[in-house]
Amino acid sequence: MLPDMSSDVLTSLAEQARALDTQHVATDRRHAFELPDGVVYLDGNSLGALSRAAREATADAVSRQWGEQLIRAWNDSAWWSAPERVGDRIAGLVGAPAGTVVVGDSTTVSLYKAVHAAARMRPGRRVVLTDPDSFPTDVHVTRGVCDQLGLTLELLSPADAVARLRGSDDVALASYSQVDYRTGELWDLAALTVAAHDAGALSCWDLCHSAGVVDVGLTDGGADFAVGCGYKYLSGGPGAPAFIFVAPQHLDAFVNPILGWNGHATPFAMSPDHTPADGITRARVGTPPVLGIAALEGALTAYDGLSMADVRRRSLSLTAFFVDAIAALGVDLPVATPREDDRRGSQVSLRHPDAYAVVQALIARGVIGDFREPNIVRLGFAPLYLSHEDALAAAVHLRDVLAGREFERPEHRSRAAVT
Repeated sequence: MLPDMSSDVLTSLAEQARALDTQHVATDRRHAFELPDGVVYLDGNSLGALSRAAREATADAVSRQWGEQLIRAWNDSAWWSAPERVGDRIAGLVGAPAGTVVVGDSTTVSLYKAVHAAARMRPGRRVVLTDPDSFPTDVHVTRGVCDQLGLTLELLSPADAVARLRGSDDVALASYSQVDYRTGELWDLAALTVAAHDAGALSCWDLCHSAGVVDVGLTDGGADFAVGCGYKYLSGGPGAPAFIFVAPQHLDAFVNPILGWNGHATPFAMSPDHTPADGITRARVGTPPVLGIAALEGALTAYDGLSMADVRRRSLSLTAFFVDAIAALGVDLPVATPREDDRRGSQVSLRHPDAYAVVQALIARGVIGDFREPNIVRLGFAPLYLSHEDALAAAVHLRDVLAGREFERPEHRSRAAVT
């Protein structure tokens, strides 16, 4: 997998990579995933690699459960309780207690439910804060909720939000992503949440780029609400269902803005009147996507026996080593991702004026990352299945792409629909 390692610098880096892989061997779960030979997959922050357990769980859900049990599978294979059961598994990864996370909708729908419910829990307060640099759906959803409820949306960075909250009495909610999807910057969940609470506001967190790779600590950080997807680092598959977290103290007051029969206290009573279910079940809406949940449940078994603290240490080691390696190899690109461990998620983002073409040239060499506007080469390090040797191979290929100006080739500059 590694390119030529003949120089002294490369030899030294290769030795470091092997030593670090030995140091972190306890968190190596590469055997749990299908990865093509000759590929360094650095796009797990966009779509996680195929989990073997996810493939087996989906096959079983289709062939045995659906194929043989038919509708009986709702009871016999516990389809009905899967959203809460898988939610509890995710809760353990994000530092939340059992009974506070449920799986089932998309991130967009989950965020709508969380933001809408949170804003209504602070009547009389007219302002919601969010980051203008958040993933677009976060801004779109939050703006839509504000329009529907007659609130004012203020677009502020997390750092500016803390200052805005100080001494204020008009903010209902601060809704932010824990990790910036472009740069990989990790924001201080606890600090912003404390600032929100001191101002009498609530907090909501998007964990799409932190669940499964960051020791999130929702309870320790005091978060009120959170959402996240299942298809990135959690490897639940394309379009995998997302999750929503509601802190225990807010469950009784949580009003789901999308009233559906799955969130009803007695769904099979078929009552036209809606009585919300107890606990996190009230955050459910419609019939859950059973096959998607089955795949996600299988994928989550890769975390069995691991602590998120150890996974986080491996993640930080991988990203730090990659940054050190490109510097040692003479790659002179601005690094958009903070160097400090407590400010970095599980990706490294580099700036280049021809970033899209650089990414395509890397893909042609078997190093799969992705591009984000306007000039970001985004490389995600999924710690369960990536090694330090992979990181070094990617660094060498990046050096060679830039040195050979391979990004100038016409075939690397034509944009596809998905970037």
